[in-house]
Amino acid sequence: MASRGSSDFIETLRNKAMRFSCPGLILPPLLVPVLFSATMMILVRGDGLVAFLTMLAVGCVVSYGTTIFLFLPCLFLLSVTRQMTGLKVCLLGSVLGEVVFLSLTLIAWGSRGPDIPITNFFVFFLRWAADPITALFPLAGLITAGLYWWLGKQRTGPLMPVQ
Repeated sequence: MASRGSSDFIETLRNKAMRFSCPGLILPPLLVPVLFSATMMILVRGDGLVAFLTMLAVGCVVSYGTTIFLFLPCLFLLSVTRQMTGLKVCLLGSVLGEVVFLSLTLIAWGSRGPDIPITNFFVFFLRWAADPITALFPLAGLITAGLYWWLGKQRTGPLMPVQ
């Protein structure tokens, strides 16, 4: 009886789960850090190349970490139970972008120094949420998820017969 359940589960994974691709894993998490780093390079005074490389390194750590350890597992679990559409994938990316913002805010609050006397997390969060850069996290998740979906759809097009 147990083997019947496991074989049904494996069959469900083969038929319904979203397939992953290498270009979908490499390119989407790179787009937003490159755009943000290029913007910072233009806006910062001084050595723009150092600003670009620093922001790119930090952005890639956050972006690839989120994609590999948060977005892909959530997308896989949702694709097993539901038919995923571009809208659902983009909505998932936007929600996970907000989750990343919340977690980074919690890390910043926990590592604050004595010069920041705010002991209440919600007061600290409201001050951080007032920053306009906050809106970039759900937007970055939306862009990354949308590009991942688009690249995944490009790879799963109709197959051409071999002649």
